[in-house]
Amino acid sequence: MPLRLAKASVAAAVLAVALAGCTSSTSLISKRTQGYEIPDSALQQIRPGQSQQLVTLVLGSPQSTNTFGDRTAWYYVETKVNQTSFGLTMVQERTVLAVYFDRNKKVVDRAIYTLDDGKVINIETRRTPSFGEDATFIDAILSSF
Repeated sequence: MPLRLAKASVAAAVLAVALAGCTSSTSLISKRTQGYEIPDSALQQIRPGQSQQLVTLVLGSPQSTNTFGDRTAWYYVETKVNQTSFGLTMVQERTVLAVYFDRNKKVVDRAIYTLDDGKVINIETRRTPSFGEDATFIDAILSSF
């Protein structure tokens, strides 16, 4: 009887280990936010006529700023990604909050942009031909002797 109990225990342990390997693959994916987390309550507080200081108090320092003549724009970028345990990162959602200021440093307008508002730009991969020989770092060192 003890031998039969031992065999059943070993079989149960092997079955448990085998089933643990069949868990869902969602445990390999972690969800996280890159950049700012822009809460709805903060968005409601940003209204025309408010000062840059109040915007800084509510949202913090902007990730990026631009100046257009006498107007300024502050950008807060929130990117929600899924990252696998193998390092693959997939962008799920991106929100860009743009706050526009006039020359008196008062809020004129705010806009929210998402991935749908963006455009994909293809990066040019062609190389400009150069005359002569392409030398590696080691070739350049050896040719100096």
